[in-house]
Amino acid sequence: VAMETVSLEHQIQSVQRHIAFLKKEQMELLHDLHLEILRLQKHCSELTHDLEIKELEARQQDILDRELEEKCRAMEAQLQEKEKDNLELRKELQHKETLVAALRSSLRNKERRFLEELKRRSHRVTILDTELKKQTEAAAYLS
Repeated sequence: VAMETVSLEHQIQSVQRHIAFLKKEQMELLHDLHLEILRLQKHCSELTHDLEIKELEARQQDILDRELEEKCRAMEAQLQEKEKDNLELRKELQHKETLVAALRSSLRNKERRFLEELKRRSHRVTILDTELKKQTEAAAYLS
């Protein structure tokens, strides 16, 4: 019985040592798991923060894109309006060029008629001047 008691006490001590060892191993494992959880939570927080920043940047980029699209549409509308105005101005310029050409032609015709009339009058003045000289000579001769 005493041997059995000693053997049982050795077994109890051995079991207690195993339990203590397992508790120690379990505590170390729990500590390592806790550290891993903390590391993963920190990493998750960082990723969440990065994602929030990227979403904010994406929203800001979307806003900028929309603003640029609106400005582009406004500029295209202005361009179309300017092209329409330019077309009207070209038509008006073409009409005025036609009028200028007609006025130049009319002016050349008037200038030609004026020069012809001037030649005729000059010729007439020469004839009258010659007649006047003849009459003056005749009057001088008669006097």
